[in-house]
Amino acid sequence: MNPVPPAEAARARLLRSGLRLFAQQGYAKTSTRELAEHAGVNVASISYYFGDKAGLYRAVFFEPLGSPQDDIARFAAPGLSLPQALAGLYSVFLEPLEQGDTARLCMKLHFREMLEPTGLWQEEVAHGIQPMHEALVALLCRHFGLTQPDDELQRLAICITGLGVHMHVGYDVVQQLAPQLHDGADALDQWADRLVRYALAMIDAERARRATHEELACATPPLR
Repeated sequence: MNPVPPAEAARARLLRSGLRLFAQQGYAKTSTRELAEHAGVNVASISYYFGDKAGLYRAVFFEPLGSPQDDIARFAAPGLSLPQALAGLYSVFLEPLEQGDTARLCMKLHFREMLEPTGLWQEEVAHGIQPMHEALVALLCRHFGLTQPDDELQRLAICITGLGVHMHVGYDVVQQLAPQLHDGADALDQWADRLVRYALAMIDAERARRATHEELACATPPLR
C-alpha cells in the first residue's frame, strides 16, 4: 500500500477534526487553534488548505456527502426498473452508514447547522435535497403515467425518502430499541432489501387509492 502523502494526510486530519468539533460545539464556539491542535497540524494549515475557518467548515459540511448529481444518477436513469431505482435511492442513504461514526457526526452537524445557521443549510436544500426530491418525483410521475406531480405524489415522495432519512435520524433510537438490527455483516443489506419492499408497498397503496378514487368519481352521477 502506498503511503498517504503528508499534505493529503494533514488535510484529511483537519477534515476529521473539523467534523467532530463543529458537530459537537458548533461553528462559532470552535476556534482555529483548537481545530489545529486536534488535528495535530499548524494553525496556518487551515488557511493553506481551506482559506479560513469558514472554508474548512464548508468542506466539512459538503465533502463527506459526495456529489448530489452522482447520487441522483443512482436512481434516476430512465432504463431502471422501479425496484432497481429504489435500491439505488436507498444506497445513497445506507452507504454512508458503513463509515460508522462519520455518518452520525455528519447528521449531528446538519442538525446544528439548522439550529445555528451559517447559510450552508439553505445551500444544501437548494443544491442537494431539492434536486434529489425532484428526481424522485419525476421517477414516480413516470411510474404513475403523470405529466405533472400532484400533492399526493409529492407526499408519497417525501414518505419514501423519509424511510432513508430515518436510518440516520433514528440511528441512536434503534440502538436502544433493537440494537440487533444494526449488527452483523449483512445488516445494511437486509435494511436495503426491506426499505425497497416497504417503498414498493407504499407505491402500491397509492396506486390502489388512485384507482378507488377514480372508480368513485365515475360512479357518482353528475349534479343537474
